[in-house]
Amino acid sequence: MFGARGRALDHDGGGTIKGSTMAAFWSDYIWPLVIMVAESLLLLLILLTAVAYVLYADRKIWAAVQIRRGPNVVGPWGLLQSFADLLKFVLKEPVIPSGANKGVFLLAPLVSCVLALAAWAVIPVNAGWVVANINVGILYIFAISSLGVYGIIMAGWASNSKYPFLAALRSAAQMVSYEVSIGFVIITVLLCVGSLNLSAIVEAQNSSWGLLGWYWLPLLPMLVIFFVSALAETNRPPFDLVEAESELVAGFMVEYGSTPYMMFMLGEYVAICTMCAMCTILFFGGWLPPFPVVPFTWVPGVIWFTLKASFVFFMFSMVKAFVPRYRYDQLMRLGWKVFLPISLAMVAIVAGVLQVTGWAPK
Repeated sequence: MFGARGRALDHDGGGTIKGSTMAAFWSDYIWPLVIMVAESLLLLLILLTAVAYVLYADRKIWAAVQIRRGPNVVGPWGLLQSFADLLKFVLKEPVIPSGANKGVFLLAPLVSCVLALAAWAVIPVNAGWVVANINVGILYIFAISSLGVYGIIMAGWASNSKYPFLAALRSAAQMVSYEVSIGFVIITVLLCVGSLNLSAIVEAQNSSWGLLGWYWLPLLPMLVIFFVSALAETNRPPFDLVEAESELVAGFMVEYGSTPYMMFMLGEYVAICTMCAMCTILFFGGWLPPFPVVPFTWVPGVIWFTLKASFVFFMFSMVKAFVPRYRYDQLMRLGWKVFLPISLAMVAIVAGVLQVTGWAPK
């Protein structure tokens, strides 16, 4: 009897240990994973819906500058035009050239689209509203945007045609050239903040001065360089040599149609939204109100973030409407002979001023 009772006690103790281990495993690994997946799906749904209306706004702004209506048939005021275009692309038959490398050919648009969407995992749209609040958020964004060029190179090579291949080389050179300038711009902001965390960059701009305390004013030359470099990085006019349909035979995606073509364009517009968000975080105070007094502080931070990012995108669209396209030699000269020396000099100047004045973050 005593032996049976002892075995029962041992069994109960083992069950308790096993149960606590399972509970710890659930609370430490499974539940955080479930939350992260749910947050990612919610972010994906909101982002894709926002991109649909960003595309609609781009077409409407361009039409307004040219004194025409733009999309106005599908849905009230044409608000469902982007979804009709999505349906049209999805229902089309994808045509793959007979000489193409089919695996790489279909993988290229997926790479471009997934990398563009993945960048949003670390972008905070409000205090604490971020999927992954990592301390190296800037490095993550820079790494993801640098990898985006691989999708274009894969598309140009896999098409097995000289036109997309040459366009892919041209595109890779363009994107790499302007990533250098963007990197130096980000370094000047990091010198002022002392952190690679995107939320910390926003909080560093939180002062009683309001919008005058944001970095757009002291780092105005860097803001201009970042804005123009973002245009070139995302293949926006006047730097859309990557896909100039009229004279460059649609560039690296000339062999693409239907859903793969749509995924390239989706990735491009998501990257544009990412650059607008980064510009907002680095120079315009992120989710902070322009004046730290009521009633401005009553407005949720995500509303301020959206308004600022929308303003930056409006400037993107206006540039598309009235700036003529650059030649390729002009584009490369601007990146290497103008922006690179200025941004490098600004890094040295900002570092020197912070050191001499004692304003450098501790």
